[in-house]
Amino acid sequence: MKKTISGIRGIFGDDLDLKDIIEFTNNFSVLIKSKKCVVGRDTRPSGKIIQETVSAVLMKNGIDVFDLGMVPTPVVFRESRKYGAGIIISSSHNPIEWNGMKFILEGRGINEGELPSIINHQKILKSKIGQIKKIKSTYVEDARKIIGNVTNSPKIVIDNGGGAAKYFAENLLECIGCNVEMINQELLDCSRGPDPTSDELVELSNATNNKEIGFAFDLDGDRLVVVRNGKKQSPDVTLGLGVAKSLELGYKKFVLSLDTSVSIEKFIKEKGGIVVRSKVGEANVIEDMIKNNSQAGGEGSSAGFILPEFNYCREGILTSGLISSMLKNPEFSEIINYMENYFQIREIIRVNTKFHDKIIENIKNNLLKKYSEVDTRDGVKAIIDEDTWILIRKSNTEDIIRISGESNNEEKCKNIIKDTTQMVKENYDKIR
Repeated sequence: MKKTISGIRGIFGDDLDLKDIIEFTNNFSVLIKSKKCVVGRDTRPSGKIIQETVSAVLMKNGIDVFDLGMVPTPVVFRESRKYGAGIIISSSHNPIEWNGMKFILEGRGINEGELPSIINHQKILKSKIGQIKKIKSTYVEDARKIIGNVTNSPKIVIDNGGGAAKYFAENLLECIGCNVEMINQELLDCSRGPDPTSDELVELSNATNNKEIGFAFDLDGDRLVVVRNGKKQSPDVTLGLGVAKSLELGYKKFVLSLDTSVSIEKFIKEKGGIVVRSKVGEANVIEDMIKNNSQAGGEGSSAGFILPEFNYCREGILTSGLISSMLKNPEFSEIINYMENYFQIREIIRVNTKFHDKIIENIKNNLLKKYSEVDTRDGVKAIIDEDTWILIRKSNTEDIIRISGESNNEEKCKNIIKDTTQMVKENYDKIR
């Protein structure tokens, strides 16, 4: 089981069961000052029983539950701004047998200071039983106001991946004027896995050969991967396109995670914008956005663009609309061409969580000897030159260590990734 600011995640029926769900929901109840909580789930088979359990615990603690049913994560974030708190039953991009909970307060995910209250037992005073009410979200209407209408009816393919984005993504794009085709609508017989950033997206790639663009979502609809001219784009391209649209709208203040492409930072600065770098993780990016009063940004590795005025979360569905609105604009081709000069490689190594900190510490000591500029806020990132970097960090969601690298020289990037991967594996072999 993983317990981080990204949420509680585990294999349901193995290291995560209903007793855990009851405990974590009970603990979260202490933080809900509004006594109101929005609850929604993605399409995982275990979602309904978990949502019913969560709702029962909240009501027992005197909290009114506003039931959204099966909806994408961004919809729960959006509605939680109205009600004060939210819980999403999801394990995002993890395999189907996993499930979990994401916690929202005042429209944003929980932070490091609030996490202990959720994972440590809290005593709840008896209170009047809360009520439950089914609600419908105004998400599509709200998003349409941000995006506006699209001209020329662009032909778009949505690969839903069997997830909860299905009706929301299709309705939004059709409402703004797009011609939409859907594939992989249902989880059963879906041709790909739950994480579009790691899947090859073969069916979507084939479907986009005669379309202008393709969009692939994860199970809870916060991740979005772009496919163009039959070719899957890197996760950073999603963020880059969102940033290009933000610049077009006049926004200048951005927060980017440490593992986001340097090409996006350079593009922003060339357009007169400013960039703050944050630790990796949606909640960390958003915390720095709030602190710096930033207007947009996100996390390249998770294909996550964030627009704070609309939602304090990765916004796959809204971003698909924003990208669709700029397909004919010069800014679309400009950012794509700019980013094509850079090469990103992201690798993972399966490592038991108990060894993560020791390995990261050893790697940090090695890189400090090799490079003059090293950032240790989140794992260890070495700046090799202005166009080249390497980052090694532990995952918040799985038993893995992530290695990310980038350069404007493909061969250089491959060699750095290869050497660093070997370094991590050697350290793991020594200490386990």
